[in-house]
Amino acid sequence: MSNQVIEMKVPTVGESISEVVLAKWTKKDGDTVRQEEILCEIESDKATFEIAAEKGGILRTIAAEGDTLPIGALLCKIEVGASAPSPAPVAEKPVNQPISQTVTSTEQTYAQGHASPAASKILSEKGISSETVAGSGVGGRITKNDALQAQTVENKTQSPEKQEPAKVTASISASVNMGGTRQSRSEKMSQLRKTIARRLVSVKNETAMLTTFNEVDMKPVMDIRSKYKDAFKEKHEIGLGFMSFFVKACCIALQDFPSVNAQIDGENIVYNDFCDVSIAVSTPRGLVVPIIRNAEQMSFSDIEKTIVELAKKARENKLSIPEMTGGTFTITNGGIFGSLLSTPIINAPQSAILGMHNIVERPVAIGGQVVIRPMMYLALSYDHRIIDGRESVSFL
Repeated sequence: MSNQVIEMKVPTVGESISEVVLAKWTKKDGDTVRQEEILCEIESDKATFEIAAEKGGILRTIAAEGDTLPIGALLCKIEVGASAPSPAPVAEKPVNQPISQTVTSTEQTYAQGHASPAASKILSEKGISSETVAGSGVGGRITKNDALQAQTVENKTQSPEKQEPAKVTASISASVNMGGTRQSRSEKMSQLRKTIARRLVSVKNETAMLTTFNEVDMKPVMDIRSKYKDAFKEKHEIGLGFMSFFVKACCIALQDFPSVNAQIDGENIVYNDFCDVSIAVSTPRGLVVPIIRNAEQMSFSDIEKTIVELAKKARENKLSIPEMTGGTFTITNGGIFGSLLSTPIINAPQSAILGMHNIVERPVAIGGQVVIRPMMYLALSYDHRIIDGRESVSFL
C-alpha cells in the first residue's frame, strides 16, 4: 500500500503580507523528518518564520532557496511514514589520509558541496554551478567567500574570446588600473529592503511632509543620569539611557498635542488616547521599528527593559508581526552612528517622527555668557495635512 503524501504550503503570516522569500532549507530533499521538526525558514518584509513538518516522513522539496512565493504556494511534500534509505557503509580511513577527508557524519555529508544561502545567491547570479566550487566551511560547506573567489577564478581561467564582452571590458579595466581591483557584484534586494524602499517612496509621494528643527541642552539630563545611574542599575538591573527620557517627554507632549499622535484614515482623522511609541532599530537585514505599547503608563525602568528586549529580538530576527504593527509615533536615534542632523521620513500611517542626533559640545550663550554645553539637534518630520506649524513647533 502506497504511503500518504501531504503538501505543505506557505501559511498566512500576516494580514498585509502577500508573499514571502524562502530564506533557507534546514533539511534537504530526501531527508527523513519528524513531525514538528523545522524544515525551512521563510522571510517576509517584517519578520522571519520557521516552518515545521506537519507529519513525519521523507521530505520532497519543491521550492528553492531564494524563491519569492505567494501565500498558499507549494513549499514541499512529505511522504508520510516513509523512511530514507540507510547511508552506505563508511570505508576505513587510509593510514596517511588527512582526517578532514574521512569525516562521514550525516550532517557533514550534507554540508559537502552545499552552498549557504548567501553563497547560493552569488553563484546563481554569476552563473556558476556549486559542483565546480570547493567549500572551505564546516564539512565542506560552500561559504559566501568561496562563492566570491570562485567567480574570480573562473574569469581568470576563461579565454578572452569565451568571455562575455562586459567581462572582457572589466578585465581590461582591471589590468589598466594596477592600483587595485574593480569588481562589482549584483545582489537581489531582500523582501525587507524592497518593502522599506516602497514605503519610503510612498510616504514622500503621498504626504505633505515637512521637518522642523530645534536644539536641546543635554546637560540637565546628563546630570540627572550621572547622579542616579548607579542606584538605578542596582535597583532595576538595567542601565539608565537617554532614550527613556525622550520617550517619557514625547508621551507627555503627545497628550498635549493629540494631532501629532493621530493619523489620517480616508477622510477621517483618528486620534489616539494612548502612546504606542515605535523605536527604530538598525539590524543586519535593515531598519525595523518595534513598538513600546502604552509607553505613557510605563516607568523609566519599564521603558529601558522593553527597549533592550525589543532590540535584542530585532537583531536576532525574532520579532513577531504584532510587535511591529500599529505604532502611533516613532523615535529614531541617528546620533548613535554620529549623525549631527537629518530629516527623518515619517513611518506611515503615523503622522510624525522624532529624530535624535549626536551630542556635541558647542559654545552657546547663556545669561549673556558664552559657555560650552553638550547640545543635541532634534528634528520633527510631520504630515502638514494633519499637523499645523504651531502644533509641530510647540510639540518640539
